[in-house]
Amino acid sequence: MPAKIPATVVTGFLGAGKTTLIRHMLQNAQGKRIALIINEFGDLGVDGDILKGCGDEVCSEDDIVELSNGCICCTVADDFIPTMEALLARDQKPDHIVIETSGLALPQPLVRAFNWPGISTKVTVDGVVTVVDGRAVHDGQFAHNVAAVDAQRAQDENLDHETPLSELFEDQIACADMIVVNKTDLLDRAEAGTLAARLKSESRSGVQVVKASMGALPVDVLLGQGIGAESDLAARHEIHHHHRHDDDEDDHDHEHEHGHDEFESFIVTRGEISDANAFAEQVANTIRANNILRLKGFVAVEDKPMRLTLQAVGPRVDTYFDQPFGDTPRQTRLVVIGEAGLDQSAITAALSA
Repeated sequence: MPAKIPATVVTGFLGAGKTTLIRHMLQNAQGKRIALIINEFGDLGVDGDILKGCGDEVCSEDDIVELSNGCICCTVADDFIPTMEALLARDQKPDHIVIETSGLALPQPLVRAFNWPGISTKVTVDGVVTVVDGRAVHDGQFAHNVAAVDAQRAQDENLDHETPLSELFEDQIACADMIVVNKTDLLDRAEAGTLAARLKSESRSGVQVVKASMGALPVDVLLGQGIGAESDLAARHEIHHHHRHDDDEDDHDHEHEHGHDEFESFIVTRGEISDANAFAEQVANTIRANNILRLKGFVAVEDKPMRLTLQAVGPRVDTYFDQPFGDTPRQTRLVVIGEAGLDQSAITAALSA
């Protein structure tokens, strides 16, 4: 059976920075063919600039679909399911699907829709990413412009839930696999750290909280979480229970380029290891001790002709033998990715022990 296509759900209030994050992702797609479903409606419309810098080999006009009939969680059967079915029926299927929800969307009903017959065998939810406006949340407002959110709510004729912003925010946090504290350039280091720690304490175990400005998040961090969220709905507690089944004009969107100053990566190289299971546990312990976001690479195992592929998202480590080393050196080579400030020498020592 062909591997399921991974899909990432990006949620968050109007103005949190979802569109900016997605634009940055497309401009740094590393050759992935990404299909994008944007839940815009009314006269907000799709941000035409989203395709700037996105080469034809990565995404084309046909790869971007606008759902303009209202909040995506209220129109799952009428809008979202047919759109997904059409994407999956294409001859040239996407490598990854990214869904930008309306800022008013409850993420749980959308994730639940991935269990729909005909979709469940072809697509899986790679992860739910909740983008928060760091400055607004720090100030207790949830959204930078609450009046704009209220106007958005009034504009959506198909909206069938009147969830208070506080409960909607809790739902978005409860469903998240990754929380992006955006606009950290509007906070000082202590404020950003305190907010990230608070959101970490309020979320499920294993949820990653990362800080970013201008939505500049490495693609390797944003995509490839491998969560399978549709199979884990019970853990994604819904505050809002009576649902019947972007909106993102980013106030903080600047035209100039921004790098990944908040993130860093480096390579650890070592010789063969003797016990694959023990090394996987060693990797997991190193990740826990050093707040590593991603770790991936190839491992040489004594007396094994095949190389061991290792991928870790947070402390969850997956390994499998994929192919012979052939003429390549029998060595272990791991790429470590995390927020800036990683103790490279300590991590290298821990992985080399």
